[in-house]
Amino acid sequence: MIRFLTAGESHGRGEVAIVEGVPSGMELSPKDIQEELAKRKGGSGRGGRGAIETDEVQILSGVRFGKTIGSPIALFVENRDFSNWKGKMSKSKVTAPRPGHADLAGALKYGFRDVRNVLERASARETVMRVAVGAIAKVFLSNFKVIVASHTIQIGMAKVERGNFPFETIAQVFTIDPQTRCIDEVARKKMQEEILLATKRKDTLGGIIEIIAHNVPPGLGSFVHYDRKLDGRISAALMSIPSVKAVEIGEGISNAGKFGSLVHDEIFFEKEHFVRKTNRAGGIEGGVSNGEDIICRVYHKPISTLGNPLRTIDIETRKEVPAAIERSDICVVPRAGVISESMVAFILMESFLEKFGGDCLNETKRNFEGFKRQLVQ
Repeated sequence: MIRFLTAGESHGRGEVAIVEGVPSGMELSPKDIQEELAKRKGGSGRGGRGAIETDEVQILSGVRFGKTIGSPIALFVENRDFSNWKGKMSKSKVTAPRPGHADLAGALKYGFRDVRNVLERASARETVMRVAVGAIAKVFLSNFKVIVASHTIQIGMAKVERGNFPFETIAQVFTIDPQTRCIDEVARKKMQEEILLATKRKDTLGGIIEIIAHNVPPGLGSFVHYDRKLDGRISAALMSIPSVKAVEIGEGISNAGKFGSLVHDEIFFEKEHFVRKTNRAGGIEGGVSNGEDIICRVYHKPISTLGNPLRTIDIETRKEVPAAIERSDICVVPRAGVISESMVAFILMESFLEKFGGDCLNETKRNFEGFKRQLVQ
């Protein structure tokens, strides 16, 4: 069983993660994690925080001589902005909850009169550790030639007309366009214009990201119980990301308005493998991976901190006031793709270990190879 926990507040001393259940014998270095964290920092529409934080990860335990040893892996990333916020963290109350944020709901749940107790933990700063954990999962999956990538398909009203981009191109999107992480040149320019307009309006923007897991074997997940279905687990993981309000698997949304004969992917047998000529199901049928690429889309709402704040109610005075303003991004979409990749990678790693087992990586590999032989018998 693999699992992880994170801890830390946005402007506290740092962010922490503990990952339990990683098999021994897997090569892992800080560089593997640092490369993923770098993807989370860049891109258009970011606020001032990104220029302050270096997001340098420290591996505190669970790795010796560059290989995992089976014990819990502890990770730490310092919040360099902590020194600028010591006074505010201890003295400055926030009583004007932002519409769309966890502020009010969290304060009501935990009995707070200061929503800073909520917003510091609910902040997307926590996702720095999800990306760090996801990097470990990606290293694990690479041993089985599974790759997870993403690209931006919409920001505001600017969108890519859906096309079949080669996976090899999608996997290079951070090099092709480090700003919007969009493959289509025309859509990319319009996305930049949308972000510029939102900046001038002191507003925010959401968008859509597509995530693809390539070379996933069949048989991950299960149809036997609701909580073992792979699409359900992936969807839950993606929905847990701040600002995500919807998740789509395959062409689920457009398929809802079509005849079944135009939706389901016909099955063929070629070169000793079952194959599909289409992938409208997004690589999962009945809660089980079917051997095709797993395709998901996440829909991000515009983030809730606005330069021209909406109306709210002060939780102490009960009077109408402008919502609180915290330093934040204009658009998170360009940086959010790697967060979604990380969550998908972690669920796939979890599913791999459930299916193939193994306390050490060689054991998992041996079982995986046995399953591959079984598929062609």
